[in-house]
Amino acid sequence: MLVGYLLLWPVPVDPVAWSAPGDRGLVDPFATNDILGRARAIELPGHDGPEDVATPFDGFFYASTADGKIIRFRPNGSGLEVFANLGGRPLGIDFDSDGNLLVANAYLGLQRVTPEGRIDLLVDEVGGKQLAYVNDVAAGANGIVYFSDSSSKFGAEAHGGTYPASLIDILEHGGHGRVLRHDTKSGSTDVLMDGLNFANGVAISEDQQYLIIAETGHYRIWRHWLAGDRAEESEVILDNLPGFPDNVNNGMQGRFWIGLVAPRVAILDKLSDKPFLRKAVQRMPAFVKPKAVPSTHAIAITGDGVVLMNLQDTAASYPAITGVMETRDAIYLSTLFGNVLPRLDKNDLVRD
Repeated sequence: MLVGYLLLWPVPVDPVAWSAPGDRGLVDPFATNDILGRARAIELPGHDGPEDVATPFDGFFYASTADGKIIRFRPNGSGLEVFANLGGRPLGIDFDSDGNLLVANAYLGLQRVTPEGRIDLLVDEVGGKQLAYVNDVAAGANGIVYFSDSSSKFGAEAHGGTYPASLIDILEHGGHGRVLRHDTKSGSTDVLMDGLNFANGVAISEDQQYLIIAETGHYRIWRHWLAGDRAEESEVILDNLPGFPDNVNNGMQGRFWIGLVAPRVAILDKLSDKPFLRKAVQRMPAFVKPKAVPSTHAIAITGDGVVLMNLQDTAASYPAITGVMETRDAIYLSTLFGNVLPRLDKNDLVRD
């Protein structure tokens, strides 16, 4: 009976064969270190999962939380309050040049919150099909907004939340992710990239020439050109990462920060070219299925994919780092779980 269950029980995935790159592990430029072990937590009582953090430099930080809210607080954690109650599960956030907060809400679509707190729904469907897993957003110039739709097949709400939906999409590896462009002036939305395996973080270069995009399920980072002689071309600039890349955030001096939310899972790589066995895995009880291993890891790269910084904590004191917000004197680590915002002073980046 057990054999028949593993072979025949219907599941929602139809795994696609692919060849995972060999995992080199934590070797240069990703060699193990404990720099992030120096981070100290800013408490966010009552608010779990600050998945992304942004600031319009009005004296406050803003964060998206698992209970469907945008909270704001001062850099030391004081003055904590709910700025907007959006519902759903807000993930990536970014401010536009007018001070509006753009929100990638996994359940509801692309939203905008004005400085006064008014909530507008900008996009909830494309081509007549409902968006089901909007993940990250980047505010471009002249009212253009870029955002990722992680999976058009495995919606976050329909599959039990953002985390379980991401696992099933990555297991299938069916290329259901895409990057979209929305013009807030005309109201039009089009597809820039598709066929991605869990499209995730999106950030735009300071000169508006290109996007940096994280493809979580394939352990790689893309550059998509927006202007110039190579406009509309895409290229992989960093491949075979030692973990699953999540958010992409703009840092200072033109760098991009990427959170590696979890290390790679060996069994998934070994079964990458065995779709039949991956389907059997999906039939197993939840407690024996492959799961993300706790880790604390973030990197900074150039627009060409050169690794500038590699920050880790072997104790995984703050696991599931989704991204990094950089200010003049510190970096702040957004996380998938927990009710703290880890802060690392920049002096500790270079301390012996």
